[in-house]
Amino acid sequence: MIRFLKIPLIALSTLFTVQPAFAQTTPKSTRYAFSIEDALTFAKNNNIQVKNALLAVQMQKETNREITSGALPSVSFNGNLMDYLQLPVSLIPGEIFGGTPGTFIPVQFGTKYNSTLGFQLQQTLFDGQVFIGLQARKTSVDFQLKNLEVTEELIKANIYKVYYQLVASRTQIAILDANIVRLQQLEKDTKTLYQNGFAEKLDQDKVSIQLTNLQTEKLKAQNSIEIGYLGLKTLIGMRPQDTLELTDKITESQLEGDILSDTAFRYEDRKDFQYLELAKKLNEFNIRRYQLSYLPTLNLTGGYNKNAQRRTFDFFAKGGDWFTTSFLGLNLSFQLFNGFARDARLAKSRIELRQTNFQIDNLKKTIDTEIEQARLNFITAQSTLKFQKKNMELAEKVYSQTRKKYEVGTGSSIEISAAQTDLITAQNNYMAALYGAIVARVDYRKATGKL
Repeated sequence: MIRFLKIPLIALSTLFTVQPAFAQTTPKSTRYAFSIEDALTFAKNNNIQVKNALLAVQMQKETNREITSGALPSVSFNGNLMDYLQLPVSLIPGEIFGGTPGTFIPVQFGTKYNSTLGFQLQQTLFDGQVFIGLQARKTSVDFQLKNLEVTEELIKANIYKVYYQLVASRTQIAILDANIVRLQQLEKDTKTLYQNGFAEKLDQDKVSIQLTNLQTEKLKAQNSIEIGYLGLKTLIGMRPQDTLELTDKITESQLEGDILSDTAFRYEDRKDFQYLELAKKLNEFNIRRYQLSYLPTLNLTGGYNKNAQRRTFDFFAKGGDWFTTSFLGLNLSFQLFNGFARDARLAKSRIELRQTNFQIDNLKKTIDTEIEQARLNFITAQSTLKFQKKNMELAEKVYSQTRKKYEVGTGSSIEISAAQTDLITAQNNYMAALYGAIVARVDYRKATGKL
């Protein structure tokens, strides 16, 4: 049985969900020829997760504008027009006008029509929470940008793996084609030997069965590759109907360079570690914000108003009086008691900081484990590749010699069938080992923050 590299579509489906699209007309297909770098660039511009991460950055910038507005002056305009259908009544002590003490005389004051136009100003002079928000603006944007980098790195690692898996599968198809050609020639030779009495019909049937099995395996492999291409298109944000051609090849030259000799590693090289460090910084800003909420706030207020009172509705007539009122003031506000809400918010923010510290400590341990595992896997993958390469070369020699023996009548069909099977197995094992080494290299670079 021939084993092919399986495209990890299940893993892809957990990261990317393809929503069904319905249209009245079928969109035109576009043809793309991508190297691995082209695929990475395309994903950076089209992957949905990357687009959402970019939108999160823009959203944070808009949030920062909103925070900034808290430190800027607020100016508002107010205008009102009142028509007193009945003027308000005030009670005046009767003795003022010679009446009986203890009695009141109802009097109406004012005019039927009143209008006020004015501007109001408010400027925050001191608010600890606003000032901490201003200080945290850059860190908030950096936090979202780092989330974008973490997302891009995860997608980049997956693209490397799926891209080269498809390239390896394409190479395996070429190996299958070469072996099918060998078997077709062997079938032809066996048929000639049978017709000349040098082989049995059973020998010819065995070769035919092998050829049919190989052709069936090729169909299965081609179907698996087509599914893999759909997965890669989803991963990089390409439409399913577009045509994608992979231009890179999978070779041992991609493993050149002793990456294990570079042992200069810092946790800060990892983007996910940087992400948590920024989260910790935001937690610290939160604590300071709630600590400053215990302090009073101080605001400058001001106003400039025009007021007019008329017996008739002639506000727009010339010569009417408008009376001016203007003021400046300071407003000091201090919340004496709010049901311990401030204490709860401060305690909660401190707990969140502790959680983030625990996450950072755990991530350090995880990184140490990932690096060691990736290092061991890469060493093993390199050794496996060397062994499988030698094994494939040996299988090719054995098959060549066995076929020569069979053609001169000194070998059996069982021997050549076994040699053919061993060669196919060795070739596929070599390709699997080569792909495994490339993936191990990607994992090691990602683990050390150098992908």
